[in-house]
Amino acid sequence: MLKKTIQKALLSVIVLWIFSAIPAGAQDQKDFYSSLKKINAFYQMIQFAYVDTVNQGKLVEKAIVETLKELDPHSMYISKKDVQRANEPLEGNFDGIGIQFEILRDTINVVHTISGGPSEKLGIMPGDKIIKIDGQAATGKTITNQFVLDHLRGKRGTKVDVVIARSGKKDPIDFSIIRDKIPLNSIDSYYMINAETGYINLNRFAQTSDQEFADALGKLQGQGMKNLILDLRNNSGGYMGIAIELADHFLDAGKLIVYTEGIHSPREDYKSTPSGLFEKGKLVIMMNENSASASEIVAGAVQDWDRAVIVGRRSFGKGLVQRPFSLPDSSQVRLTTARYHTPSGRCIQKSYAEGVDKYYMDFAKRVKRGELIHPDSIKFPDSLKFQTSKKRVVYGGGGIMPDVFIPWDSTIISDYYLDLRRKNVINLFVGDYVDRNRQNLQVSYPDFKKFNKDFAVDSSFMKPFFEQAEKLGVKFDEKGYSASSNLIRAQVKGLIAEKLFNLSAYYEVTNQVDEEVNKAVEVIEDSALFDKLKIDR
Repeated sequence: MLKKTIQKALLSVIVLWIFSAIPAGAQDQKDFYSSLKKINAFYQMIQFAYVDTVNQGKLVEKAIVETLKELDPHSMYISKKDVQRANEPLEGNFDGIGIQFEILRDTINVVHTISGGPSEKLGIMPGDKIIKIDGQAATGKTITNQFVLDHLRGKRGTKVDVVIARSGKKDPIDFSIIRDKIPLNSIDSYYMINAETGYINLNRFAQTSDQEFADALGKLQGQGMKNLILDLRNNSGGYMGIAIELADHFLDAGKLIVYTEGIHSPREDYKSTPSGLFEKGKLVIMMNENSASASEIVAGAVQDWDRAVIVGRRSFGKGLVQRPFSLPDSSQVRLTTARYHTPSGRCIQKSYAEGVDKYYMDFAKRVKRGELIHPDSIKFPDSLKFQTSKKRVVYGGGGIMPDVFIPWDSTIISDYYLDLRRKNVINLFVGDYVDRNRQNLQVSYPDFKKFNKDFAVDSSFMKPFFEQAEKLGVKFDEKGYSASSNLIRAQVKGLIAEKLFNLSAYYEVTNQVDEEVNKAVEVIEDSALFDKLKIDR
């Protein structure tokens, strides 16, 4: 048995190595086969000499994981059982019942039903509480997000029985739901931020992102949009091809968007086409330290071509391209095969010479150096200096540096606010408030526009909030509340809007007190700044 497992492990290693890098030179081939003999000898030792039996599958997986760590921070192993779930956010859909949920007081609460999904068609409503799934109790401290995913997701066409408690109904309601394909949206919000400026928040680059973006853009242009703010903050990336399609919307035909190159991957150029949907008009792209990979492809391309003003803070710095390779047991390795470069030639991958652990401690280093507050604390060597199409200086070697730096404002994050978040006070209060008042709210505010204009989170409204916080163990702190009051009240109102309308409504409310969004609006209205930076519009 162990011998078969050893052979399987060797086959896995051989398949991975053959697909990723077959050595070309005679010495390289000699080293390659010498290494295979060494691995074979090592497993033979385990087979004939080790004192105990071992978990062979776990041993093989551990060997692959640790080997990949020695290569770079972004090559990774995905087990057979995790492959589908790992791909779902990028594929843009999954099989399930079509609800957005949250767990409050150990109970599964339906926040929204997905339009056109099986739950909506059956009449399941926001505010419903799922108390049983397939006859099993679905309340209590054992109920986690993973429990919900494991029990409600499943193969398309299969059935799941749920029992729902609904406010105003004495008896629970039984539903038999046939699972179906459910879309995963990559655009969290889009709306007109003022008469001429649209706002789009993209959370990842999935298969559906380009079409979602085109649809949102078309609707905003139909409302008179002339300028665009594209929010890529906290967007960690996704498919490179989708990033290229998105950047294509902003550039004239024939312009280099990005090129990739590796030892075993010859240079490949990707250029813009004539099909761009927003080649003219002021463009601002928002980024921060969590914007990575595909986000950096888009920002790097438009910055190098002087097409947009980048605002925010230095991006993450991931400039490595991964390609998926399947192993014999249907597990997968996402192996780095190339580096990508912006049109000016920048490789923005930050150094990982000190290993994976220190690589992911880079954020703490940035905080310590003051990079999130003071742009002058960010140092780039002259050897990494490049020029945009209009001779502006830009740098490689570690993320995209914005044209307009926005310092991180930590003053609004008081200990009082953090205590509210830790005890989940805001979510619990909003959940209770909407449960009690949903019908009246829907009558008083039939659309988001009226809600946004007229619904006030004033001192009288906040009084029961403070009382509930005290009951949950968060004592009122006047100084802390004063520092965070705008943020707390905006989140309360935004979450109510989300439960009544949609996620986009949450952003439209909270963006009103988001100083980074306000700065982006200020930048897009500053024509003199566009002229000074020589940005096309």
